[in-house]
Amino acid sequence: MAVVLELYARRIVGWAMESYLVDLLTRKALKMAQRHRRPEPVLLHHSDRGVQYASREYRKLLYGQKSIISISHKGDVFDNAPMESFFATLKKELIHREHYQTRREAKSNIFAYIKGYYNPVRIHSTIQYYSPVEYEAIYYSP
Repeated sequence: MAVVLELYARRIVGWAMESYLVDLLTRKALKMAQRHRRPEPVLLHHSDRGVQYASREYRKLLYGQKSIISISHKGDVFDNAPMESFFATLKKELIHREHYQTRREAKSNIFAYIKGYYNPVRIHSTIQYYSPVEYEAIYYSP
């Protein structure tokens, strides 16, 4: 699974899930985020050091948006802490409580969690105990 998290409001703005981990997966998530958010040029994009984020095709998508690419330093776990936190939350609140029969069932359930709970309902201490959707509605005007 690959997700794109908009750091300001902690909102998941792009996601994709496949049976393999290659740059096609991360490109799908990034394209979704770009389609839905239509970010301004000079966007700062941060990721870990995975090969899927360093691929030529993935970087082309970012450069096409005039993004600044930031990649975690080797061994620095704090650089990517918001993403690690999201995945830990997803596992604790959803995945470890379910028993999926198929990959399609898991994909559907996880994406419903993001769209129906994580973004609009789940509160975050880093954004004054609002949900990402609420926080954006109050503090962000594109």
